[in-house]
Amino acid sequence: MAETPSRTHPVPPAPPESQPMSSPATHTTAHPAAHAEPASGTRPDTASEEPPGTAPENGSDPRPETVPLTAEHLLTNRRPEPSGGWRRLVWQLSGRRYIPSESAAEIERRTLIAHAQTPVASGHHRIAVMSLKGGVGKTTTTAALGNTLASLRGDRVIAIDANPDRGTLGLKVKSETAATIRTMLAEAPHILRYADARAFTSQSPARLEILASDTDPAVSEAFDAEDYRTVAGLIERYYSICITDCGTGLLHGAMGATLELADQIVLVSLVAVDGANSAAATLDWLNAHGHAALAKNAIVVLNAVEPKGDVDLELLEHHFTSRCRAVIRVPYDPHLKEGAEVDLTRLRPTTRGAYLRLAAAAGQSFGLHPARSR
Repeated sequence: MAETPSRTHPVPPAPPESQPMSSPATHTTAHPAAHAEPASGTRPDTASEEPPGTAPENGSDPRPETVPLTAEHLLTNRRPEPSGGWRRLVWQLSGRRYIPSESAAEIERRTLIAHAQTPVASGHHRIAVMSLKGGVGKTTTTAALGNTLASLRGDRVIAIDANPDRGTLGLKVKSETAATIRTMLAEAPHILRYADARAFTSQSPARLEILASDTDPAVSEAFDAEDYRTVAGLIERYYSICITDCGTGLLHGAMGATLELADQIVLVSLVAVDGANSAAATLDWLNAHGHAALAKNAIVVLNAVEPKGDVDLELLEHHFTSRCRAVIRVPYDPHLKEGAEVDLTRLRPTTRGAYLRLAAAAGQSFGLHPARSR
């Protein structure tokens, strides 16, 4: 066997002063080529001698990514508990100590909630819920969307009834006051703080406030564009989000001001041939009357008011997806069919999920600053 270079010349007890200090013991190997100097002139074991915390010279960082030192990451009791299924069963059987990794559905739900909770960048955001024909679930959609947003957010959400005739938004919440939108108009000069405005609204268990319209059609017909501007100005002072339940049609008195002030619209359509044609005609009208931006950013709600139907939902959704920002399917729900107060806890899970997707789609516009002047 050939002798290695380290065996040819015995190493003295102390290195001569003329020799540079090598790394400890110079780690003798059986391969002479390992002692060759690299082209850069640096020692091959330089990387192993880097002081702790020094970044490598090539710019890469081999150190593992650090975990944020937040309560959500460090405290096991801060992690969200499973909402259902086998994950919740495992969590309960473990004495609530072990939480399995989240499912894809739960990750999606958290993402949707985050969108719905987007802060309102402009301080106030207006959503107009509209339809060309009646009986499509426009008022129910207003109440369900408002309740969903209010239940997820910490700021104030209000829905107002802007129907020129007798609106029914006030029936979607347990009444706490006989005051109406007309009463607020009469008292407008005296509304100087939130408590003053709150006296005119009724609040749902989900914290949505509703400003009802007059029950007398002869009185409510007088609600016009200037009245809507006045109410909208009052609402803007004390609420972050205002959802307007518009009257049926496009040409009534308050509709012009509603569209002028709206940041986005929700267009409700029945899952039916005539309902789809009415919704398409509404988009056409908006494009032809200076509201193309609202039409392009619109959310179309395909509302099923019957358990079953023969309409091709895929084709219907494809049509409106090509014309607006989002399309949300809301399935038939017997609780909504009652036409009374909207209680999120009584909705079927699929219906609650649909309204969560609607709230998330609306929330994607909350972070934008409106281009139009107010």
